[in-house]
Amino acid sequence: MNFIAWTIVACEIGFWVVIALGLITRYIFKREKLGFFFLALTPVIDLILLLVTATDLYNGATATQVHAVAAIYLGFSITFGKSIIRWADEWFRYYVQKTGIKPVRKIGYEHARHSMKGTFQHLLAFIIGGAFLTAMIYFIGDTTRTEVLSATLKVWALVLGIDFVISITYFIWPRQGISK
Repeated sequence: MNFIAWTIVACEIGFWVVIALGLITRYIFKREKLGFFFLALTPVIDLILLLVTATDLYNGATATQVHAVAAIYLGFSITFGKSIIRWADEWFRYYVQKTGIKPVRKIGYEHARHSMKGTFQHLLAFIIGGAFLTAMIYFIGDTTRTEVLSATLKVWALVLGIDFVISITYFIWPRQGISK
């Protein structure tokens, strides 16, 4: 595995570490501001990944699938980061602290709306990550070195289209509750 791949892995681990530190500091140690500080470090991790990826490409590397994954990761992290933190916060309060409301599985049109909201977040992630991919393609200016990035953008657009279709089906065939 190359340096960029390890950087992505380190950033993903770092993302969850700062979330865990933020929640533990906030709820276990009752240090609200310090907990917020740790949670606010998540965009810094994204910035580190962006800088490492851009530097690697600037120094002449041929874009690989790993570089493309870095752009996808950035798009998703920026777009879904806040909702992931909110989910982790709810989970932590209920399952670790034994306070808060138990997270419930959404059904019916509530699930359909939630799924469509996630799809629109995916669209925003595509716009952000796609902008990074397009910028890398433009700045490198060599189609042979950026072929993987262009292909990734096309596959991601297809996946986004499938995500929209799946979300729409939940309005047609709403998720039913679990019978006991």
